[in-house]
Amino acid sequence: MSTRRISSVAHVGNIAIGGDNPIRIQSMATVDTNDTEGCVAQAKRIIDAGGEIVRFTTQGTREAENMKNISARLKADGYNQPLVADVHFTAHTADVAAQYCEKVRINPGNYVDPGRTFKHLEYTDEEYQAELQKIEAKLVPFINICKEHHTAVRIGVNHGSLSDRIMSRYGDTPEGIVESCMEFLRIFKRENFNDVVISIKASNTVVMVTTVRLLVKTMDKEDMHYPLHLGVTEAGEGEDGRIKSAVGIGALLTEGIGDTIRVSLSEEPECEIPVARKLVDLIPECTRLRQEAEASIQDDTITLSLDSASQFGCEDWETLQLKAAMAVGALLIDHKATKLVLCAERFSHSDLVSLADAILQAARIKFTKTEYISCPGCGRTLYNLQETIAKIKAATSHLVGLKIGIMGCIVNGPGEMADADYGYVGAGRGKISLYKQKVCVEKNIPEEEAVDKLLELINNDRK
Repeated sequence: MSTRRISSVAHVGNIAIGGDNPIRIQSMATVDTNDTEGCVAQAKRIIDAGGEIVRFTTQGTREAENMKNISARLKADGYNQPLVADVHFTAHTADVAAQYCEKVRINPGNYVDPGRTFKHLEYTDEEYQAELQKIEAKLVPFINICKEHHTAVRIGVNHGSLSDRIMSRYGDTPEGIVESCMEFLRIFKRENFNDVVISIKASNTVVMVTTVRLLVKTMDKEDMHYPLHLGVTEAGEGEDGRIKSAVGIGALLTEGIGDTIRVSLSEEPECEIPVARKLVDLIPECTRLRQEAEASIQDDTITLSLDSASQFGCEDWETLQLKAAMAVGALLIDHKATKLVLCAERFSHSDLVSLADAILQAARIKFTKTEYISCPGCGRTLYNLQETIAKIKAATSHLVGLKIGIMGCIVNGPGEMADADYGYVGAGRGKISLYKQKVCVEKNIPEEEAVDKLLELINNDRK
């Protein structure tokens, strides 16, 4: 069995994350944070489903200030779970949110640095140090506000929103992603602020797992042991989103890494909670199955027998999908094998072959269908995400191996386009921009025309 990584404890309201505490499960609201009624109703659904922490996007001070009203309404109805403000681009918003929320998430990619434009920037060592001093000048006052209000912080790095500064110096590498985090974390340590949780997320499971492992090693070298939040961002929806999450999150959980998790699905947020709960509950069994799977490797093939597994949840197909993906995820990501055979008497051979292919695709080894990189949505989403995903899937599901990014807004959109062939990104209310990889090729298309324009772009290229 794996031994859970020893971390320090971060206090987030009435919840303790890390140490010997249970692995915490969370989700994020998808409604406009100015809509108090909608936020309260959605938060209740998340909490009633078993969510222990609820996050809301706060684009500006208006949304940050409304967190006070949302919190008061929930507490009046007996819901005392911590609320988190999600901040991008405007550091002042984080200062405001810290007064009203139990935790504030900041993104090192855009907290001080401007939004990513994919420009290469040249810095001398002295100029680069001056950029770090700009970060410290903004970050220390925020830390002091958090100390005053007993507010925790999540340093949330996303592969899709690394700054041009980091990309120019380190490239698109795990080392660059980790350094983006460490620049901020070293300031928190110097300021003796310990209620910090770290996350490094990517839509690519290999990048996510590789980078989190490197972060753990880097923190250990610098005597840091902060708790970790795990997630595969833009995982998608349906069985593909679940399998991709199980491969990435599960690989780390079976190595004892992870103190809180979110399964990011392009569905209603309360649907994420049961999936996350299963992943946590499956840790002991999948750790054992991972060991059995590794011992089975022969001729570059993993043979995973699920018949010998305990009957926990085996009555349903979804649990078997999660169990198989979680058990072999790390082995495939590490290329200890590149083929997978699943055995389970209760399910058909064709279903098991299809599941094996889906797991191989989630681990970036073998592509047998279209890959969709779709965000779960939040208060920033600028169009009907679920309807749009359905339309795009219906028109493109036959394009084996093609990767299409479907993003609600620009926070991670352009960055994640670098890992996709085409991208559909919310640019404004009712407006869509289309990308080929990370290059925007059409801007501000009316939403009602955008799906057809995307298909026209793909078809013209294929001709």
